[in-house]
Amino acid sequence: MFLSLYVGVQTWWGDLKVRASEEQGATAVEYALMVALIAAVIIVAVQTLGKKSNSAFGSVNAVMP
Repeated sequence: MFLSLYVGVQTWWGDLKVRASEEQGATAVEYALMVALIAAVIIVAVQTLGKKSNSAFGSVNAVMP
C-alpha cells in the first residue's frame, strides 16, 4: 500500500516537473498579458475617477462664497 502510494506520488511529481518546464514560456507570456490588462484597467479607472472628482470639487467650489 505504502509503496504504491509512494510510486504514484513520485510519478505525479515527475510529470508535474516536466509539464512545468514545457509551459514555462507560455506561462510568462500569459502573466505579462494579465499584468498589461490590469494596468490598462487601473489607468482607465483612475482617469474616470479623476474626471468625476474634478467635476465634484468644481461644483462644490462654485457653491462656496
